[in-house]
Amino acid sequence: MYRAPLKDLNFVLEHVLGTGSLSSYPGYEEYSTELAASVLEEAAKFAENVLDPLYKSGDREGSRWTPDGVITPQGYKDAYRQFAADGWTALTADPEFGGQGVPSVLGTAVSEMLSSANMAFKLCPMLTQGAIEALSQQGTEQQKRTYLPKMIAGTWTGTMNLTEPQAGSDLGQVKTRAVPEGDHYRIFGQKIFITYGEHDFTENIIHLVLGRVDGAPPGVRGISLFIVPKFLVREDGSLGARNDVYCISIEHKLGIRASPTAVMAYGQKDGAIGYLVGEANRGLEYMFIMMNAARLSVGLEGWAIAERAYQQALEWARTRIQGKPAAVTPPGATGPLPIAYHADVKRMLLTMRSQIEAMRVLGLSAALHLDLAHGHPDAAVRQKHQARLDLLIPIVKGWSTENGVTLASVGIQVHGGMGFIEETGAAQMLRDSQIATIYEGTTGIQANDLIGRKISRDGGAVLTELLDELAQELGSKTDNDASVKAIVSASAAGIKELRAALGKLLAAIAGDPAAAQAVAVPFLRLCGTVLGGCLLARSARIAAQLLASGAGDPGFCRAKMQTAQFYAEQIMPQATAFAAIVGSGAASVVSADPALF
Repeated sequence: MYRAPLKDLNFVLEHVLGTGSLSSYPGYEEYSTELAASVLEEAAKFAENVLDPLYKSGDREGSRWTPDGVITPQGYKDAYRQFAADGWTALTADPEFGGQGVPSVLGTAVSEMLSSANMAFKLCPMLTQGAIEALSQQGTEQQKRTYLPKMIAGTWTGTMNLTEPQAGSDLGQVKTRAVPEGDHYRIFGQKIFITYGEHDFTENIIHLVLGRVDGAPPGVRGISLFIVPKFLVREDGSLGARNDVYCISIEHKLGIRASPTAVMAYGQKDGAIGYLVGEANRGLEYMFIMMNAARLSVGLEGWAIAERAYQQALEWARTRIQGKPAAVTPPGATGPLPIAYHADVKRMLLTMRSQIEAMRVLGLSAALHLDLAHGHPDAAVRQKHQARLDLLIPIVKGWSTENGVTLASVGIQVHGGMGFIEETGAAQMLRDSQIATIYEGTTGIQANDLIGRKISRDGGAVLTELLDELAQELGSKTDNDASVKAIVSASAAGIKELRAALGKLLAAIAGDPAAAQAVAVPFLRLCGTVLGGCLLARSARIAAQLLASGAGDPGFCRAKMQTAQFYAEQIMPQATAFAAIVGSGAASVVSADPALF
């Protein structure tokens, strides 16, 4: 049974990130830590009471394709309608079109709870939010008035249609055709892996589709973006005729089985009517608006599914009686003890908890940069936060989702043999976690984006500036608590390793790009490990201060310090290994002959 980690979410927002300062920026005047706590509490109720009970049943039942449309598992349609009626679809959207306009950092915290409670359900509003963002930035005024109010209200949902059978991640091979016809286009083609491309939640689905206008340049330079609604929309906003777009099948998947992953056919008859978004041949640029929003939201799935796995593993460890632990036992204990007291089980639980907390604070900090990039009144400051966000998104997405798979596996290990069978539910979390490393770009794609677009374009300046700020922060105070001193020292050592690795990576980028790509994923993991650890050090320092002043919950503060200490001693040292790979691990990859594999 999932329980939302409200104490930790509020602690990160209020104390570690200081989001209360957002109220001084235009558009966020009504934000406060009290408002955030209230929103999180209500979201927790929905996640725990509505979504969590559908998690296992949705996996067992799955979505079903029929000639008349896709049928989602029992309870999902009602849950979505309650979700929309309660206003959650409008949480972060523009108030001009019916949104509530809360900051993205709060919306990200809410999304974590939705993902933990029911990842398959959360994907539908996630994709809709990405479509809303793209139309908000690039749609015409008429397109915004036509589509945004009902998408924001949850009356309609949205999708992103990129992948084709022959193309995969290589969008330069997209073959979907767009034939001009008056004020619209006729779309012909097929798309695969379209999350919630068809479902029974809403009366209409607004597809955003990549395609080529006849005569467009080859490759990614000739891609355009089109709005293709399932049902055409009349001028008065009512629904018209069924468009020539159909779901012809859904995939049979390893996990997230409640979420329909559709194969979509456009133009089986006269062509699906579509409307150009923005300018022709700039579709990939516009689609990246959706993808960047989705990459942050998929990144949070990494720590969200790990949080669920941790909670179940912890409950199992607290009740399972096996063997006799040699570790510290409670005072006065005489009988058998649960496995939570075994040293290696404690190690596994701390491995899970510490990395979840590191991922959470790094991901929420990225979301805060998103808010400041949009809302800060100073253009130069907005640009700085946008650059920081651009740097962090591939790290959050790649590092968090890889960790999510690893930690879900650790959760199975805590259960022992009982984790390998479906009845306990531990296996479902491992199955569900696998997709997050793949969709919206595999870990390799995230790593190549990090080094190829972010690091190389500025010579590592944005990352260096971030490391300088963290190093200054770590060294700015004298800590009285010995454990906090050790945590800060380990973080400072991690920064040193990352700086050295960055220098070697930049040299590889300049002299041998293939060598840089060969170590891109280890470099991404190095970044996540160090940056997450530094933010945990900040958390530990704050917890120690609250504990010393008597202002914080003693048990919670000690737990924060304990978790950060474990991270400093058993996770942060991995930075040394990653840095060594970045410095000297490329040759074995570059020189490898695939014929010998």
